[in-house]
Amino acid sequence: MKNLLKPDDTLNNRISYYLLMLLLLSLPFNMFYSHLLLIGLAVHTIIQIRKITIKPLLTTVNFALAAVFLVTLISTIYSTNKPQAFTEVGRQVTILLIPLIFCFNPLDIKKYRTNLLLIFSVGCTVTIAYLFLQALITIRYYHLPLKALVSPAFTNHNFSEPLEIHATFFSMQIAIALVYLLYVFIKENSPKLKVFYLLCSCLLAAGIIQLSSKSIFAGIVIILTVFIPWFMLRGRIRLKYVTIVTSLLIVVMAGIFTTRAFRERYVTELRKDLSKSAGAQLTDPRLARWGVAMSVGAQSPVIGHGAGTEVGLLKDPFFDHQFYRSYLTGLNSHNQFISFFIKSGITGLLIYLFVLAFGIRVAIAKRDLLLMAFMIIVISVSLSENFLDVDKGIFFYSVFFSLLIFSASILPAENQAKNIV
Repeated sequence: MKNLLKPDDTLNNRISYYLLMLLLLSLPFNMFYSHLLLIGLAVHTIIQIRKITIKPLLTTVNFALAAVFLVTLISTIYSTNKPQAFTEVGRQVTILLIPLIFCFNPLDIKKYRTNLLLIFSVGCTVTIAYLFLQALITIRYYHLPLKALVSPAFTNHNFSEPLEIHATFFSMQIAIALVYLLYVFIKENSPKLKVFYLLCSCLLAAGIIQLSSKSIFAGIVIILTVFIPWFMLRGRIRLKYVTIVTSLLIVVMAGIFTTRAFRERYVTELRKDLSKSAGAQLTDPRLARWGVAMSVGAQSPVIGHGAGTEVGLLKDPFFDHQFYRSYLTGLNSHNQFISFFIKSGITGLLIYLFVLAFGIRVAIAKRDLLLMAFMIIVISVSLSENFLDVDKGIFFYSVFFSLLIFSASILPAENQAKNIV
């Protein structure tokens, strides 16, 4: 917490710290800022490269962090849609670049992990507060009742629209911020700071509900009920925590079921997504689309069809199955696992599964709650989105995966679970 905005370090390291801090703060906003800050961090890293400060490059850690990019790069060789394949490679180069920056940059990521995550979390809290304020201003301007705040006009993508960001991709960031603030809330001894962290957590939780991402909500429930008590609490404190959290979740679920917009989003749409196709419909069930996408991937099961081919290959099958909306809008499979299967076959899919297993293994070995939360969020979103096909998803994955892995070695005293005395 000390020296949050003025770290006690060399000038070069302070610049690196500020650039990384601003990069984290820029993630919810226009990607122009994130790209600009990443370029600035890369250039600054190149300028201050010293042989004695370079970390090992050819390691299992770096392979795991860059594996998704390498899979895309290799699958470009046999792709039948080279222009789109090169576009995907260019977009995913961030996944390779950020681990390299952390290897060449002398900044001690472990030392500043707490500061960076706190600044990011507070930034997310301010952003959510801004979105709620925007919604309230709009409601007042149009003389709408306050209950309009929980109507479809102000939930999901409509809530995040002022930032021009996909609701699920923004929810991924908010989820990390929420877990971190709950983490510091549990560990903090100062009553004033506890109140501050709790208020921020409540606002972020409200934001997640308002954004209405089903995959993120499911991931958060798993993190709150399983991994926080497992990693951080013991004895009667764990039992007390589980009781309180379970009670709060029951209240939240009751609120979702009794609020029409949330019930439609969380319950009705989930049922539709997991239903079988019944001919031409206004919306195409995800489960049915997954079946079509799997059949396309099965046409080249070992190495896939190559990067950049997914949307084109799905066009005709979607039309044949009367998924006209998916056909007209050029939707992908909306499942990261199936996307790997289509583009790089079972080979690419197994590599992606290895990466996920690697992250979970490190999180358990280090008892790193934030890294485990990140992995749960990535897995849950992978089931419903091709998040590694878009800039927001790629930046979230590459920045936080590298940051959390490189800073995962925490002092034992900081990582002990709380016991009842």
